[in-house]
Order: sequence, then C-alpha cells, then structure tokens
Amino acid sequence: MAVEEEGLRVFQSVKIKIGEAKNLPTYPGPNKMRDCYCTVNLDQEEVFRTQIVEKSLCPFYGEDFYCEIPRSFRHLSFYIFDRDVFRRDSIIGKVAIRKEDLQKYHNRDTWFQLQHVDADSEVQGKVHLVLRLSEVITDSGVVCHKLATRILECQGLPIVNGQCDPYATVTLAGPCRSEAKKTKVKKKTNNPQFDEVFYFEVTRPCSYNRKSHFDFEDEDVDKLEIRYFLQPRDNGSKSMKPEDLGSLRLNVVYTEDHVFSSDYYSPLRDLLLRSADVEPVSASAAHILGEVCREKQEAAVPLVRLFLHYGRVVPFISAIASAEVRRTQDPNTIFRGNSLTSKCIDETMKLAGMHYLHVTLKPTIEEICQSHKSCEIDPVRLKDGESLESNTENLRQYVDRVFSVITTSGLSCPTVMCDIFFSLREAAAKRFQDDLDVRYTAVSSFIFLRFFAPAILSPNLFQLTPHHTDPQTSRTLTLVSKTIQTLGSLSKSKSASFKESYMAAFYEFFNEQKYADAVKNFLDLISSSGRRDPKSVQQPILLKEGFMIKRAQGRKRFGMKNFKKRWFRLTNHEFTYQKSKGDPPLYSIPIENILAVEPLEEESFKMKNMFQVIQPERALYIQANNCVEAKAWIDILTKVSQCNQKRLAVYHPSAYLNGHWLCCRASSDTAAGCSPCTSGLPANIQLDIDGDRETERIYSLFSSYMTKLEKMQEACGSRSVYDGPEREEYSTFVIDDPQETYKTLKQVITGVGALELEHAQHRRDKFKRTKYGSQEHPIGDKSFQSYIRQQSETPAHSM
Repeated sequence: MAVEEEGLRVFQSVKIKIGEAKNLPTYPGPNKMRDCYCTVNLDQEEVFRTQIVEKSLCPFYGEDFYCEIPRSFRHLSFYIFDRDVFRRDSIIGKVAIRKEDLQKYHNRDTWFQLQHVDADSEVQGKVHLVLRLSEVITDSGVVCHKLATRILECQGLPIVNGQCDPYATVTLAGPCRSEAKKTKVKKKTNNPQFDEVFYFEVTRPCSYNRKSHFDFEDEDVDKLEIRYFLQPRDNGSKSMKPEDLGSLRLNVVYTEDHVFSSDYYSPLRDLLLRSADVEPVSASAAHILGEVCREKQEAAVPLVRLFLHYGRVVPFISAIASAEVRRTQDPNTIFRGNSLTSKCIDETMKLAGMHYLHVTLKPTIEEICQSHKSCEIDPVRLKDGESLESNTENLRQYVDRVFSVITTSGLSCPTVMCDIFFSLREAAAKRFQDDLDVRYTAVSSFIFLRFFAPAILSPNLFQLTPHHTDPQTSRTLTLVSKTIQTLGSLSKSKSASFKESYMAAFYEFFNEQKYADAVKNFLDLISSSGRRDPKSVQQPILLKEGFMIKRAQGRKRFGMKNFKKRWFRLTNHEFTYQKSKGDPPLYSIPIENILAVEPLEEESFKMKNMFQVIQPERALYIQANNCVEAKAWIDILTKVSQCNQKRLAVYHPSAYLNGHWLCCRASSDTAAGCSPCTSGLPANIQLDIDGDRETERIYSLFSSYMTKLEKMQEACGSRSVYDGPEREEYSTFVIDDPQETYKTLKQVITGVGALELEHAQHRRDKFKRTKYGSQEHPIGDKSFQSYIRQQSETPAHSM
C-alpha cells in the first residue's frame, strides 16, 4: 500500500531483527528475575511482539519482523514489557527512533539505551487551530483585546489500550496569568472534530503566574491559521538515569521508495528486461548490477521480482546459470557459492515457493513443536533419565516423516521453480558429461540445501512458526535438518560428511538404496519440463489465520448485531471463522463468493483497522488488531479472490446503518456502490509485485554505486585498447566482452541520470508547494524540514 504524493507513490517497508536486551532492572521480589517480551510499534500502535523470555535480566529474542508500512509515522518504537505472576504487563522502558534517523542505523547491529516511558512523552498527532486577535471598545470607552481561539480538529492522536476519548485544552498564559478552557469529550476516535471557539480577554490584571502551552505577546495580530504537532510536556521530576533500565540490540533496515508513473522507467526497465537475450549475459544490465553491488543479495531481490512480474525470470536465470556453469571447473562445487545465480534462485524460491513450503512442511513442523519429544543423540548432552535408544527412535521417526513429505511433494512444486531446475539440470549435464550424478546435485543444491533444510532449521524465518522455537525443539530441528540435507545431497561418502561421530552412526539408519531412489525420483519430477498441470493439485492450502473481531451479520431478523472475537482461517478454498482455534466453523464463505475486499471507513463504527468482505447477500465487517494486520488480510483475501467472475467494480466504503449507507446516503441496502474497488492486483497469490517499484529500487542501487559503474567503464576501455592483463583494481569485475559491456554501461548511466533529474525536480517542486503551517508541514514538525534537507544533499532519491 503506497502513500500517495502529487505525481508519485511512496512505498515504505521495514525489516527488523530484535536481538537481545541486557542489564534490565531487577524485579523487586525474592528471585529478582523477570519474564520479558518486546513489542514493535509505529508510534504507539503495536504491530508485532516477541515471545516471552522467562526468568532473565538479559533476555535473548533473536526474532525477525518485516512489514510494509501503510501510513505515515514519526517514530519506530520498541517497548520492553515485564509480565508478573498475575499476568499483568508493565513497561520497563522503550527505544524510539525518529523516522528521519533510521538511515543512521541502516542494516547494522546497534545497542540502544532503554528510555523511561511516561504518558506525557507519548503525545502525538496534529491540531488545527484558527486564532484571531480583535480590538474591543467597552461601554466605558476602554480599548481591550480579545483572542478568539477556534479548535477545529485533531488528527492521529495516540490510541491507548485500544481506546481514544479525546478532548482539548487551550491555555492563555503570560508572565502573570494562566487561563484554561476545555472542549467537550469526543468518544471513540483519534481524529476528533471539535469546531469550538473560546474567547480570552488579553488585557488582564497581573494575578496569574503559571506557565502553560500557548504564550501570546501583546502584538498586532490580525488573523493567523496554523497546524502543528502536539508536543509532550516536560518530563517533570524523573530522576532515574537511563542506564538503570538496560539496553536493547536491534538491526533495522528501513526502505522508502518514491515511485513515478510507469513511463518514466521505460528506458531502464526495457534495458533490464533484455538482459536474458544479451550475448554474453555478463554484458547485460542485470548482470552488471550484480557486479557493482556490494552484496549479490542487494541486486538479486529487485531483479527477480522485476523479471517475475514480466514473466522473464526463467530465461534470465537460465542465461546466468549457464554462464556460471561454463566457468565452474569441479562438478562438486557447482552452485555452491554466493553468486548472482544462487541468490536469484534463492529469491525466486522464496517468492514462488513459500506456499509450497508451507503445505509441505508446516503440519510436520507443528507436530514436532507441540509433541516436544526428546531427540538428543549426542551422548555428552543427554540429560539425566533420558534414554539414547528412545531419543534415537524419536529422531528417526521425525526424519522419516519429513523425508516422506518432501519426496512425495513433487506435483506441488511451482511451475516456475521446475522450469528453472530443468535449465540447471541441462546446463550441468552438458558441462560435465562424465558425471552422471551432476544432473541431480545441480538441483539438490537448491531444493534441499537452500530451500527445505534452512526452513526446517529456522522455521520462524519462513513463517512456519510464529516465533523462534524453544531450545529443545530447536536442537531437534537442527538434527533433522542436518540429516535431510545429507540425504538430499546424494554425496558419495555420506557418513564421512558428518563431523560428529554420533551423526555418522545415526545416518546408518538411512544408508539404504530406497532413500537415494526416492531423492532421484523426486528430483527427476521437479526438473522435468512440462510435466503436469499445476492446477491438478486441489488440496486446501492454509494461507492465513488468527484472531480478529467481527460484527454479527444479523442473519436472524431479531438477532443482535454486536462485535465478537473469533478465530479466522483462510485457505485457497474458503474463508471461515470459529469461536476458538480448532473448533468447528461457525460460518464459511467459499472463495468464489467473495465479490470484493475493501477497507471500511472509521466513521462507520468509530473503530480503526476495519475492513469488509463483500458477498452476494451481505458484507462481513471485521476489525484487525493493527494497521499492518489489516493490510495483510486485505491483500491476501483480494489476491485469492481476484479471478472470481462476479467481482464488483464499485463498493460502499462505509457501512449500511439506520436505513441508509453512511457514505452516499442511499436508502436501499442493495444500492450500487459509490466508490471504485481496488483493482490491478495479480491473481497469483504468491506474487504481488509492483514492476515500477522494483525498477525504482534498481535505479537507486545503480545511483548509489555510480563510482563502481564508472570504474567498470574504465576497465572496459582499458581491456578494449590494450587487450592485456587486467589491472588489479578491475579484477573484481567479470567482463567477457569489453565493447558490449561498455555499450550497456553507457545506457545504464544515461538512464540513471535521467531518473535522477526527475527526482531532483520533484524535490524542488515539493518544497515550493508545501507551506509552513499546512497539514503537510505542521508547525513543530521537524521531520519534513529534515527530509527536505536530506533529499537535497543525497544524489539518490530512494533510500
């Protein structure tokens, strides 16, 4: 979801690794330990929380969180909570990073001192005021001044414990006075409309001495309209030092993309999409991006997403894989490095194969996590009372289960992955014709070593579990992952591949031909071209589930239309809710009956983060826990129903209440909608990709590595002219054809330069358009001034 600006769209995303806290204050009880968890907040709205780490003052979390940010925000905040024996939560401290400061800590582990939290420091939002100072002549002929203060509205006030019942106070203060007036309370809204006027006599006897929020000097003010951010009050008498609260280790990657309309990107995008057809492929724009980026992963992510969006990922990966195979000397090292090919295939599997991974592994991983059987087979690590024989049998059963679900899942493997594996198999077999196993190892090095094994090892990173697993389960999954990785590798001497003797002994259980045959049959199936229709597999796939609040639909004539908490579950067949997880469904909507999924305006029920699932007979109104969850549910429901034949073109953004639609006032509950539905999302639920955004990301990378591009140009010129040995500073670049590479580099630099000029012009125009005191640039908001300054100083618009 993009934030719209004049002439472009702004996308925001954040990737966070919550490491550990240390030196938290002791609990004022006998054991002094705490049970702590950490939350991630956009301003004061919680969007993620870690698991509770029990009985520790230095809790380790090790949890990752990623989200698209669907709204503007001022601070990315982290709160450490302590849960006591009565299950009451209290805040220990917080870390609040201003949006404009996020780039200071970009992608590096940083320790932050925890700060105190008090209500007055948590103020946020904007207030819209109109002030007028007028001269008034009294009956006695004395001239005095009256200040009229009109409070129109506030926006973006904080929600505390899910509620916001705001009122406003205006205080007129001077050296000797303080006079306060208060508005009426507005219930259940953080965007209250007040529109109240208060009058103050400016000429007053000097009998007041309190300080206050607004200071007005005796000056000739005709009329002034201002908007500004609400400011926190002074911290008062807080005297504790920050170091008393401990610290928190974080790694934050915040990305902000400013995306123009599609035609701006045509030259650079077309140059990139032609990469698969360039001979040699090392002279293509996409390959050049991989050469100049510091990490191959930087280039692989936007490249794969762009090529997937335009249906060109298979020919591109086939081209760069064939080039890499030609440079490989030993078949045992094929695709084992962190090359552009490997990173691109990893990213493709992550995007196209996530649902395949879930339907294959999730049930078994959940069983391992819930059953909690001991599987330790290292004699040194056995606990008292544990049996090595019993643990070995537990582990053997788990490995057999996981191996079976993987090797029988070939029909579910996504077509795009199979087509890539086919090209890898063919390239490897052609290059190493004497090695009969290379056609298998070329594929297994990805599907087993870089897809299934890492997901088993760290299931939380692949959304197979909501949090990282406990130490015992983590150890079990490590042993399972090691065994599966070796089974899939088809290495000649498998037992010797283990450093630990106990693992080599355990592997003897699987040293049978039937396991090698099962692996080869599986690899044959997923690397065969045109092997099957992907729609032939019709088993339900769980896409998303969780608690939300739904409004009763009133299917009974006299039923209560109240709000209730329910467990929602979405598969590729139906959308259901039940009272609790595992209960039978109370209501089911077949996917083909979903006509639209759209946000619901807050004014309908005075509740935030609501959306509606529109069916032929009625709409189901649902409230998510936060803005990120609401967006995620809307996105996945929209994608899975995108191909429905009867999807609506228009909808009502507000609810039907008291005999009419709140949005357009139409009285019939069957009246056609008054707003256009969201459209243009791809039908494939796995690949929600914006091609323009990915091209903008690639432009940004090229721009930030412009020095390397110019150095690569020099290398091409040097080799073209002298055709001698490469100079040492050029040796990091792969240049097979200097003339073709030079030609492409020139086109890249020209395309990047043209986009940079457009971004620079947009920054200048935005600065000219935005007035101080407007809604976009409120008085007191330093972030906009900082943003303008940063953008004028940096060559690349995207961060």
